[in-house]
Amino acid sequence: MPPKPWKLNSSNRDKSYRVFSLRTDHAVSPRTGQEHDFFILECPPWVNVIPLTPENKVVMVRQYRHGTRSVTLEIPGGLVENNDTPEEAAVKELREETGYQTSEMIPLGSVHPNPAIQNNQCYTFLARDVFLAGEQQQDDKEDIEVLLRPISEIPRLIREGEITHSLVLAAFYRFYMEYDAGDLE
Repeated sequence: MPPKPWKLNSSNRDKSYRVFSLRTDHAVSPRTGQEHDFFILECPPWVNVIPLTPENKVVMVRQYRHGTRSVTLEIPGGLVENNDTPEEAAVKELREETGYQTSEMIPLGSVHPNPAIQNNQCYTFLARDVFLAGEQQQDDKEDIEVLLRPISEIPRLIREGEITHSLVLAAFYRFYMEYDAGDLE
């Protein structure tokens, strides 16, 4: 028998932080009838951008991540804030983190980062023919190095563990589902 939605008895927001809120759901299993508490991170949507130059180099960012206490190699991305659409957020994140701009954001789809404990989606966009438009506009919590890597190197960077951020891996998976990187050379 396929799984069914659980009956929600109550839902309470416990605490709110800038990038997420903690919610407790009290729900009943349709299979066993037992009640359980579930702790959910309510997060705004996120975006990732795969920025490609006319020479088919990916504009990447290297930055320190507090969660893993390590420096990671990623693509530009961040929160969808205020009343922005995911596309508007992608344009902003690309410009702020890298100084690059594009005239076209191509949606590649979205994923649920962790549906077991999070309620949000991460949207991925391809930015073709990006160009350097000015300086980075980092906030006080950012220290970002911008790097250019040929698109042909991305699979190797993933295989060798240079790129480990799961949402960046999902973004490149979406990209490779749509495009043959060999055709971009």
